[in-house]
Formats: sequence, C-alpha cells, structure tokens
Amino acid sequence: MKLFLVLLISIILFFLQAFEGLGDSAPRSNDATAAATLSSPTLVGNKNISDVISIDKKHHHHHPTKKVMINCGVECKRRCKETSRQKVCHRACKACCQKCHCVPPGVYGHKHVCPCYAKLKTHGGKPKCP
Repeated sequence: MKLFLVLLISIILFFLQAFEGLGDSAPRSNDATAAATLSSPTLVGNKNISDVISIDKKHHHHHPTKKVMINCGVECKRRCKETSRQKVCHRACKACCQKCHCVPPGVYGHKHVCPCYAKLKTHGGKPKCP
C-alpha cells in the first residue's frame, strides 16, 4: 500500500513538473518516503520537493530531563537515624527516594526542599514519606 502511494505521488509530481503552471496548486505531501525515492531534485513551483516536505514534517523530540542519581540507601539511613521504627522508615523512605530522586535534609521536616517527596500519600491519605 505504501509503495502504491509513493508511486502515485511520484506520478503526480512528474505531471506537475511537466505542467509548471500548475505547480502552485500542488498538494503538499506529508510522506517523507516520497522524497527518499526520488533520485533527482523535483521542483514544485519554485521550491525543491524536499524543502516542501521538510516544512510539513513535525519533529517530536522527547528529551528526558536528567535526574540526579543519589544513593537512596545512604540518604534514607541519614533521614531515619533517630526514628524508633527503623525498618518501616527505611522501607517508606527508599520507595519515596526511588520515585522522587531526592530526600529532604535532616531527620524530620524540610519537605519543601523536595515537593515530590511531600506530595506522596498512603492509601489512607496520610503522608507516605518520613
């Protein structure tokens, strides 16, 4: 099916090139493979077909933001060092750290430094992160 469309577009462009007066009303193609199959530059109006196709292309680049990798084990050990329930604190802290890539300073509070850490809640609606 794609080959048929590419062939059809090439034939249409050939006829448009033969009748240069009709070049201004030529449909613009969104198919980048049409330009790749043409061996010589084809003109549409005063423009090269590759220029027309490149105008219609939309590039969607998804650049992931670089997250600072921290050692969650060390940070959670520091955060939970004064709690009476070490294992519970470490388990919750590590889950939050792995999700948010940060742990607030100190052993309590300072959650404004890491908003993601502060927003995580348990199923009961209580703050998840120590």
